[in-house]
Amino acid sequence: MTRSIGTIGHWIDGAAVAGSSGQHGEVTNPATGEVDAHVALASAQEVGDAVAAAKAAYPGWRDTSLSQRTQVVFRFRELLTARADELAALITREHGKVLSDAAGEVARGREVVEFACGIPHLLKGGFTESASTGVDVHSVRQPLGPVAIISPFNFPAMVPMWFFPVAIAAGNTVVLKPSEKVPSAALWMAELWREAGLPDGVFNVVNGDKVAVDALLEHDDVKSISFVGSTPIAQYIYEQGTKHGKRVQALGGAKNHMVVLPDADLDLAADQAVNAGYGSAGERCMAISALVAVGAIADTLVDKIRERTEGLRTGDGTRGADMGPLVTRAAQERVTSYVEAGEAAGAKVVVDGRGVQADADGEGFFVGPTLLDHVTPEMRVYTDEIFGPVLSVLRVGTYDEALALVNANKYGNGTAIFTNDGGAARRFQNEVEVGMIGINVPIPVPMAYYSFGGWKSSLFGDSHAHGTEGVHFFTRGKVVTTRWLDPSHGGVDLGFPTNG
Repeated sequence: MTRSIGTIGHWIDGAAVAGSSGQHGEVTNPATGEVDAHVALASAQEVGDAVAAAKAAYPGWRDTSLSQRTQVVFRFRELLTARADELAALITREHGKVLSDAAGEVARGREVVEFACGIPHLLKGGFTESASTGVDVHSVRQPLGPVAIISPFNFPAMVPMWFFPVAIAAGNTVVLKPSEKVPSAALWMAELWREAGLPDGVFNVVNGDKVAVDALLEHDDVKSISFVGSTPIAQYIYEQGTKHGKRVQALGGAKNHMVVLPDADLDLAADQAVNAGYGSAGERCMAISALVAVGAIADTLVDKIRERTEGLRTGDGTRGADMGPLVTRAAQERVTSYVEAGEAAGAKVVVDGRGVQADADGEGFFVGPTLLDHVTPEMRVYTDEIFGPVLSVLRVGTYDEALALVNANKYGNGTAIFTNDGGAARRFQNEVEVGMIGINVPIPVPMAYYSFGGWKSSLFGDSHAHGTEGVHFFTRGKVVTTRWLDPSHGGVDLGFPTNG
């Protein structure tokens, strides 16, 4: 019996729109390997239609009172809470992560929605009475206009929600380009915005590939670009976006280290290394992929991690497995090739996830949890971002060697230290050259009222996501100097004005 495969389109000006470019991609269930749908890939003209809708909606939304805007955001939050399980199931089907992980993604995205509900406090300006004689000065923050978000496959809901709640609450209009591998979550959220009362054209979704990305980067009416993805693409987005006069925040790749000192609780460290290394099949920009064991604890720590890793169950995310598949066949093959390269370079394969027997129907894109020991800094399994369930153990003799290893890495996204020594932890947080740091916390993703982002090749641009920096990114400031004239202010004076 032939399966019926539908086509996923776009969301423009408050309605679902079928693609007209004639170009399509495949949307696959990673747990089974089956193609579930085709997704329309937008042409530059279709991107232009979405931007035009956002531009047309902007004046009305910008001039909508702040109170009314936040009421819409509140309603979106309530609807999202009530239907979170529905969105999580959609994420699991297209991405592959287990249901509990998908539910956690939705919850963390909702935190930014909740932060945006309180945006009036962050949009208020300052006022100085009589800054000069009879002169008052006040500041305001105003929205930019139509803004674009280009989001990755690994967090189909959370990463877009890092940006669009803040952008919308601040008075901007949005064009979201999700990953074509996982398009349905974005369209689901577009319908939720309509149900919450958001005016047509304020939130638009175009599915597509590089054609759509370049069209957004080059469109004169797009005022800013927010991007999360690999470092080479982040650099491209930043360079092309700024070249075309846009504000750009481009969050790139990572190689996150977890340093374990000899005084650490090794059971706790082993638990957290497994959680942070293999959650979401390692497809997290904040995943721990490099564990740095300091001193004589390495053998014991590796054994504890091995015991926990061998007990994990890989399979379909809807069946209660601990870890699901990778997102595509190409991702599966890429991760497997890195394990092979690590082994060939001299790393010891302690737990081998290649050829894992997964609890799933069909031929899904599975690689089981993999543990490599005796990894050295020159190996590709260490230097490259693998983005899969591969945890590499590097052995060093001292704290100073561990710190030097972390700081020498080209990435600076997240890191963690496990220790019971407060002085060592305090020294580490001060000396490490990384943007987000955990102390006995393996995945230090900040709360929504702080800002998310790394250093070095993990960030292009100078603005992090959400929090106060996010509000400032989606607004620009004005300072207004006011004097109400009376007859005493008359006369001609060509001297330079001074305060007095």
